[in-house]
This record gives sequence, structure tokens and C-alpha cells, in this order.
Amino acid sequence: MGNDNRWFTSFWSAPGCVFKNIAVMVSIGQGVLLFSVFLVSSLRGLAGQETSDLDIYSFLIKSEVSSHYAITVITSRVANRANESREVDFHVELPKNAFISKFTMTIDGKAYDGVVKKKEEAQQQYSRAVSRGQSAGLVSAVGRKLEEFRTSVTVAALSKVTFTLTYEEMLKRTLGKYKLLIKARPKQLVKHFSIDVRIFEPQGIRFVETQGSLTSNDLASAVNTTQSDREVHVHFSPSLQQQQQCSGCEEKGLSGELLVIYDVNRPKSQGDVQVVNGYFVHYFAPSDLTRIPKNVVFIIDHSGSMRGTKIQQTQEAMMKILGDLHEDDYFSLIKFNSGVTTWMPALVPVNSHNVEAARKFVEGLKARGMTNINKAVLKGVQMLSSFLESEAQGGSASIIILLTDGDPTIGVTDLDQIQVNVKQAIRNRYSLYCLGFGFDVDYNFLERMALENGGLARRIYEDSDAALQLQGFYEEVASPLLLDVRMNYVGVSNVTQTNFSQYYAGSEIVVAGQITDNDLETLTAEVRAKSRDNEVTYREVFPETDSDASRSLDHYIFKSYIQRLWAYLTVQQLLEREVLLSGEQKKASRDRALALSLSYSFVTPLTSMVVTKPEGEDTQVAHKPEEGKKSPGGHFGHPSSQLRMRGGHFGHPSSQLRMYGHQLHSIHHNHAPSAGKMARLMDAGVPVFVTRESLSNTPPPATVTRLMPKSNLLKVLMPAQGQNIPLCFQIEAPQNFAKKLTLKVLSDPISGVSINAEMLKGEDFLRVAVHYKDECHIEANSTGIKVTQEGKERFISWTAYATTESCNGMTLALQREVLEVAAGNMRVDILRHKKSQDSFLWPAIRQQAPIANATGIMGQAPVSYILKETTPVAKLEILGKEVLGTRDSVVDYSTHTKPTVYCWLVPFSSVVLESLQSLIVSQL
Repeated sequence: MGNDNRWFTSFWSAPGCVFKNIAVMVSIGQGVLLFSVFLVSSLRGLAGQETSDLDIYSFLIKSEVSSHYAITVITSRVANRANESREVDFHVELPKNAFISKFTMTIDGKAYDGVVKKKEEAQQQYSRAVSRGQSAGLVSAVGRKLEEFRTSVTVAALSKVTFTLTYEEMLKRTLGKYKLLIKARPKQLVKHFSIDVRIFEPQGIRFVETQGSLTSNDLASAVNTTQSDREVHVHFSPSLQQQQQCSGCEEKGLSGELLVIYDVNRPKSQGDVQVVNGYFVHYFAPSDLTRIPKNVVFIIDHSGSMRGTKIQQTQEAMMKILGDLHEDDYFSLIKFNSGVTTWMPALVPVNSHNVEAARKFVEGLKARGMTNINKAVLKGVQMLSSFLESEAQGGSASIIILLTDGDPTIGVTDLDQIQVNVKQAIRNRYSLYCLGFGFDVDYNFLERMALENGGLARRIYEDSDAALQLQGFYEEVASPLLLDVRMNYVGVSNVTQTNFSQYYAGSEIVVAGQITDNDLETLTAEVRAKSRDNEVTYREVFPETDSDASRSLDHYIFKSYIQRLWAYLTVQQLLEREVLLSGEQKKASRDRALALSLSYSFVTPLTSMVVTKPEGEDTQVAHKPEEGKKSPGGHFGHPSSQLRMRGGHFGHPSSQLRMYGHQLHSIHHNHAPSAGKMARLMDAGVPVFVTRESLSNTPPPATVTRLMPKSNLLKVLMPAQGQNIPLCFQIEAPQNFAKKLTLKVLSDPISGVSINAEMLKGEDFLRVAVHYKDECHIEANSTGIKVTQEGKERFISWTAYATTESCNGMTLALQREVLEVAAGNMRVDILRHKKSQDSFLWPAIRQQAPIANATGIMGQAPVSYILKETTPVAKLEILGKEVLGTRDSVVDYSTHTKPTVYCWLVPFSSVVLESLQSLIVSQL
């Protein structure tokens, strides 16, 4: 799990890509922005061409921040110095909370602009393009902090193209700081390379500092920072010599980051208000307050799906969090799986004795059983209620923090009913924060439940720093300063959110709106809230921003920046709160968000950008993806489509082999598309079989044998050591194969486990059997599971609420239609999937002993390969032999999300050292 995101980000530069990547990667804003220009050879120049023919001769980033609202413009100029046309692919990964507002390609002096349209209209245009055989879908993928924008264009010989992308975002204050992160990673020397950051804050800048490897000794002279009372200018412009000679730089390109950290002065407790051209924004972040004590209940999921890295990282985070509790806090812990267990019957004060006892409780967490969210949360509410009734705890903040990685599978499992139960129990008295670990959880459900109860939801990404993510979230809510914050204004309308359940130290409340009273010369802002000891009121009258200040603001962004900030914040909040609405209210909210998105040209989940291109080029549509959903155009790289498993990440020793299904689509064109367009089709999630005919009108030589994917055969995926794209192969069934074929999936003499599976029509598994030392036998089919132990049989339904049980040393656990079987160092999951009205099974090895002596389809040792050539077909060196392969796609049935992933399809015999005949068994 720890490397899932790294696997994804490195995919684009993997040896298997047809792209020649001379990328520039940068990171701007609170999320990381990876800006890459991928250069793709054209039809005539796929093999043997030097990337120097395509030169990024100018790369400029200008980020202007005023009052925490950032406008970032990325300009890349690329020259095709070859005597023939080349295709240039423009690829940007920008912060998830940003809205793209403008995109332009300039070719031979003519500008081609992207146009923002209603998503349905853009989708229709996309569908029409697809029906004509065009590659129409821009890859739009949402990740941990990023989402992608990409397009491409053919550049004529000895011509140039300029790409300009603008996006807007409001920086969020966290733990007393605003952060602007710029990560630069060009993979070539860039003659004109600069990153220019200008920050203007009318309140005055309290401090600023720069960090990161780009400020190291080798590059220190390339970073120039100047500061005045209200302005900061950071300019990074390394010379060609510095780009080439700096220590740690990759080849001839930079590799590092520049982090600008700052905060503003806050002389007034009531905050700062700016009024310009009929719009206002109010920044409220008082600091002269006493911290409010917390009453906090931690509710921790330790069901079977938390096994492995998840539970370890949760324990690590909780150890640190328990050490950070304040002495005036009260706390307790609840663990839950099928049942609910409390550490203490009531909340206890924070002291060394209680903290040490709590740590031992956390150390003892073991992952097993099912998931009873309803009972666990209601128990936490009951504990808080009993505590507050028995203790005089006036002026304290009561919060519940729920951590879970899955949907409820026992007890009350209806999500709507759980939501109702929790809301009725809390009754607006406490705040509920829901942390969803990974992507098997229904994040929308957690978000609705949190928002309804004065909290928020946060996804914890399965990565090596998951423990730090948990700790970071707790730090944000560790120090409440105000409760029940209500903000009021006179003579305004269309105001963004004005009621907040808490205000925490180091954060900031931002409210924006329109001035409706044309005669209004001053704006009155009133804030009422509860502090530790009493109720407080902040009241201030603010004059409209004077003309000198307005002109100063215009110098940095533009005259309507407060208006755009208001629109940005309004759309963000409408989209966030939409999960709580239904019926006409939901429609009205969406309509308003859509109208604003179109009016301000924001690419939001309700709109798309249609990228117009020169005549004859394909239409493309850029979508802003939503968390947990695929882009309409299809994509690869969505978190739910990354290679994931409960016991580890793809390529981890605990996941030596995976078996996948397949989903192939034939793409027919009247005219052969270029290699770049074929690559975009594949990278957009459309499986495309690339033959020599696909890339050229010249027939292939007789010596080249193409490996044609077959639509009704089982496909197996193997992790390749040291490569980002794995290998896969198909099982060629014997000629006398009728409908069913029983195969040896794995035989592991070390653990004593053997697995056989019966294939149905070469596509799916109808039955799977697990045998353990002739002492325990399990046979699963689509309706149930038969366990045979010492001659006695027992049956388990897939819908049964089963807990962990033993079978002569082998343990079984059934949860969410996943049967987990474990014996010694061996662990295998058997998943049941739905297919139309039927079901089929899928075995997935999660962990096993050293596999030198293992046999079977999933018993093959992982192999490494050398990718020698990708066109006209892939040539790979495997185990010392040259093998022809094809880039292909498969569906990962080892997880219920069933993502589509890529692989190099190679012959069966090139990676399986046993003959297929030896893998066919007579009985299950």
C-alpha cells in the first residue's frame, strides 16, 4: 500500500510508455502540481528519433497571490526543430481544490481557446467524436492531492506552439501558515526557465520563509527573495550551468522543490474586511483567546480489512496523538468490528497513568471480524452524553473522531438509517469527524454523516505517511478556541457560509458576499461565538477599500479578484453541501453552482472544458473528476483504479502475484491514428491493441508475430521487478476444452496450502478450492462455502455474518463477500463478484512464504524484463530471451472496485516455466 501513489505518478515515465518524457514537474499551492510536457513522436518518427528535435525553450510559472487568493499561469513554449511534424502532449496535474479558468494553445500566431460548457453538453460533443473514431477524452484523474489536465496537438516542421493554462484557488490557512509549494523537475535543460511568485497581503506579512532543495547551496544563488511590509517576491531562475551541475539533479534537469511559507498580521480580533466593486470578503482568525478543553472519543475500526499496514499505521498515529492530548482534556477509546469494546466505561482525564493505559489498549488492537459502524458511533455518543450529564463541563468542546476503512457489514447496514440514527443521537450537541481509510469505504456516506453533525470528513490515503495524515488531522482540531460561531452583516446578500460549529487555533474563517445597498459606505460585521468562559461578540465597521489600495490590488491580480473569490468560495461550498440535500433543494443548489461555474469559466464537477484545436485535429474534453468517481471520458490513475489490496501494495512481497480478468474493446478506424493518439486512447482507459497496421500503412514483415488478445480467455497479471508496468499472459485452453477447465492455481509446499480453481468458458472462476495439509478443505462457489474438517462438513452463506473461526490451524474470516483464508505465512482472499444476474469468484494471493518451490498459475516467481522497443510491437527481454508483446488492459478482480490497469501482454511460455498441460488437474 505504501507505494501505490508513487506507482501511479511514475507510470507516465515508465519504459513501456510510447511517450518520450521531457517533463517539467512543479507543485503549486496546497496540493502538489505536477506540470509535464510529454513529447510524442509522430507517425514517421517513432523509432530512433532524438528528443532534442522537440525543445522546451521557455517554461514560465507566474503565481500571484493576493489576500490568499492565487491566480497561477503556466506558460510552456515548445519548438519542433525537426524537418517533419511532431505531436506534443501537454500534461498538467494541479491541486484538487483549484478550478481551471483558461486554457489557450497558440500555433503560428493563431490562438485556440478552451471553452467551458455544461458537462452534459460537453459529454454529447465527446460522444459524437468517439462515434467518429476520434480520440476525444482528455485524461482527467483525481488523486490524493492532484488532478490532471492534458491535451495534445500536432506541430508542423520547424514550428512552435505555446500552451497557457490558468487556474485559481484560495489558499487555506492550516496550523497558522499558508503554504505555496513549487516542485521543479525538468528532464532537460530549459533556456528560459523561471518560477515567479508574488504575494501581496493588505494586512501586512508577519513572516515569510523559503525551504526546499532548490534553496540548497548549489542553487541558493538562483533564488532571490525580497520582502516589504505587504509584499513578497520570490524569483527562481537557474542558469543552464546551474541546471546541469547541481547535486542531486536528474541527468541534465532540475529535481527539487521550493516551499514558500508565510502568514499575515492580524492586528484586529474581529478580522480584516475588504470591499471592492460591490463585493466583500471577511477574514476572521482571532488569536487572543484561551484554548477550550476537549472531550474526545476516538472510535477505531479493527475489522478484518484493517489487517496489516492499516492497523499498524493507526496504532502509530494514536501513540503520537495520545501523547499530544492536553492536560485539561478528557478522552476515551472505543474499538469496533462485529462488536464494540470500550477501553474505559467513561471518559477519563488526561494524565500520565491514563495515557499509558490507553497506549497499551491501542497496542493490543488486532484486525478481525466485520464492521458495525452504527453500534460503535452510538456508543460514542452515549459515552459523551453520560459524561456531560455527570460532570460540570461548561465551556468545553465535545467531539467524536471515527476511523474506518469499510462499509457497515453487520448490525444496521442501511447507510441512510445509520445517518438518521446518528443525527438523532447527537442532536447538534457534538461534532463528528469521519476519517475514511483507503478507497473501500463509502466516502460520500461518511461525508454526509460528518457534515450533518457539525464536523467534516477526510480521506486517509493508503501510503507510507498514513500515520502522519492521521496525526496532521488531529493537530488541526486539537485546539478549539471558539464554538458556535455566527457571523452577521448588514446590507449584503448572496453571502457564503456564516455559521461554523468551531474555530480552531491556526485556522481561518472566510466569508464573502455581495453588497446590495448601493448607498452603503461602510460594512458592519458582527461575530458572536462561545469562548472558554463566556459568550463573546466582535463588532466592527469597515469602510470600503480606498482607491489607493484598490489600485495596489489591481496591480497584482485584477480588479474583480474579490468577486472571483466570492464565486470560487460559493461554488466550492455549494458542491460540498450538496450531499446533504435532496429533491428540489438539491436541484436548486446544483443549478446555482452551475450558473456560477459557467459565468466565471470555472471547470468544476458540473462543467467541462471543450478544447478547440486546428481543423482536422480531434476534439477533446477536459473534465474535473469527482472523488470516488470516474471521469465520463474514462481515465487511468483514479485512486479507485490504483493497484490496491488489504495486505500490501502492488509489487509488495505480500502480493507476489495477482490474477485478473479482462475487458477488451475493439477500436476500428477508417484511417490509422497516429501513435500519439493511440497512446492517448490507451491512457484514457480505452484498451487498444496496437499492431504494426495501427501505426503504419506498411505491412509488417513476415518475421514479426503479433500477439492478439483473445476475448474469452483468462488473463493473469504478474508484477515485474523494477518496472512500473507489469507483465500479463493469457491461458491458451486445449483444443478439446469444452466449457469447464480446472487449473492448479497454487501449490505451496512450505505452508502446505494448495489452491485449485474451475474456469467457466475460459473467462471466470465458477468454483475455488483451498486444501490445507489434507486436514482442512474449503470449496467455494457462487452461492456458498463448504468447509470440510475431519470428515465433517459445514456450510457458510456469502451473506452470513461470520466471524473468524479455525479449521485445524487454518483461519477463515468472511466479510463483505470476501472470504479470507490464512495458514502460516499464506493468506488468500476469495472474492465474490456480481455479473449481470450471476456471480463468479476470484482468488487473490495476499501473502505467502518464499515461493522458490511453489508451482501453479499464481506460483510463478516474479520476473524482471528489459523493454527494448515499443514499436511496431513491444520487444522485451525476459529470462534472457527476446519476446514480442502488446500493451493491453485487464480488470483487477482482486478488489471489489475492479479497476482497469495496464500490462505488457506476452506469451504464456515466456513467463510460466510449466506447461499448461501440467497445470490442468482432474478434480477440484
